Amino acid sequence: MVFFNPMKIVDSAAMRRLDGAATKKYGIAGLVLMENAGRGVAEIIERDFSGSKRVSIFAGKGNNGGDGFVAARHLSNKGFKVSVYLLAKKSDVKSDAKTNLDIWEKMGGEIKTILSAKDIDKNKSVILHSALIVDAIFGTGLSSDAKGIHKAAIDFINRMNKPVAAIDVPSGLDASNGRILGSCVKAAITATMAAPKIGLCVYPGADYAGRVETVDIGMPQQLLEDEKIRWELLDRDSIKKLLKPRRGNTHKGSFGHMFVLAGSVGKTGAAAMTCLGAMRSGAGLVTLGIPKSLNPIMAKKLTEVMTLPLPESPLHPPLSKGEKGGFSGILGYEAFKGIMSFIRDKKVIVLGPGLTTAEPVRKLVLRLVRESKIPLVIDADGINCLAKDVNVLKYAKATIILTPHPGEMARLVGLKAKDVQADRIGIASGFAKENKVIVVLKGARTIIAEPSGRIFINPTGNP
Repeated sequence: MVFFNPMKIVDSAAMRRLDGAATKKYGIAGLVLMENAGRGVAEIIERDFSGSKRVSIFAGKGNNGGDGFVAARHLSNKGFKVSVYLLAKKSDVKSDAKTNLDIWEKMGGEIKTILSAKDIDKNKSVILHSALIVDAIFGTGLSSDAKGIHKAAIDFINRMNKPVAAIDVPSGLDASNGRILGSCVKAAITATMAAPKIGLCVYPGADYAGRVETVDIGMPQQLLEDEKIRWELLDRDSIKKLLKPRRGNTHKGSFGHMFVLAGSVGKTGAAAMTCLGAMRSGAGLVTLGIPKSLNPIMAKKLTEVMTLPLPESPLHPPLSKGEKGGFSGILGYEAFKGIMSFIRDKKVIVLGPGLTTAEPVRKLVLRLVRESKIPLVIDADGINCLAKDVNVLKYAKATIILTPHPGEMARLVGLKAKDVQADRIGIASGFAKENKVIVVLKGARTIIAEPSGRIFINPTGNP
């Protein structure tokens, strides 16, 4: 997905507020916004589909349809042969959309009313000869499943196997969360108005949006920069600001010492990858806290990383006076004192990868969360150890960042992974605010939620 003119992203309610403020506060008429929207769509189509001279536009009765009527006019002026299919009676079209419908008809533009599946079939041969279909059926206001003629039209458009340009959002997509409402148009490109919509940035909506391009409709920049808009799409420029140049007269101690508490027997790989990731992302020094019996393995495996051998849980208690219990390769609760002594001058602790959730480890994790004054990044088994004692987060003295995958997030909130996936933003944000932590919910379109309510979506990555 490629976003042009990156900016804050909005849900349906925020977009309504922006439109209202543009009209009431700044006096920008709705007709002006609609004109700019439709013209922007036409310009994108002319640029990307210049060889496609026959275009079919499916329009609803609302403002999305109005944008479609404007686009039809501009495309016609550019030499395209345009047919408009209205999924309502003409008398149902009101306000600014009605004005643009009237203009289109006065130009001699073709309007065909589609009220039933039979009406679609009557026009099927003409639509089949179109090189491009424009979806102007529903905008950002859709909140329930598409039904009746609208569903029939959406399904028909998808069966045509033609490139589709969607206006604002593909019809059938919930603009606020990316859910599919019954049926949804599968677009090749979505021309979205003023600011990208959340539903275009997260799955499954991202699968239906195609390439997303933001159309400048003349919305005042002050509105788009409003602090009340709490969602942002991460892009290269925003990340670059976080990466500061390193001065020449520095050394490894200038860039922080990270302590990683990770690994157990059979799970040393998790500890190794965490430490190497820390080094590669810029930590000056990294020390791995590891069960004592695993230390020789990790000391050989990790050339750049220091190790701190720690007490571990006995495999079993001695069975007789002369027998030794042996060691489990799992951290023991006895490690707490040594860890607290070691971390006094460290910058951050990474806690969890490959630790297991054995009872001594769980007790150790919970106490570190309560007593550490150094920021904690908690992952994997560290999160699993918290799952039954989430309230401990409210007693933390330091910043906590949790990095769950959907299954781990589900354990934290007492749901199933599929429930988390159905509302990734809502669940991550709700947990972050309630527990005063930062949540990085991993997956396709990673969600970063702050306690303040700010939410960032990372659009990068691949399968």
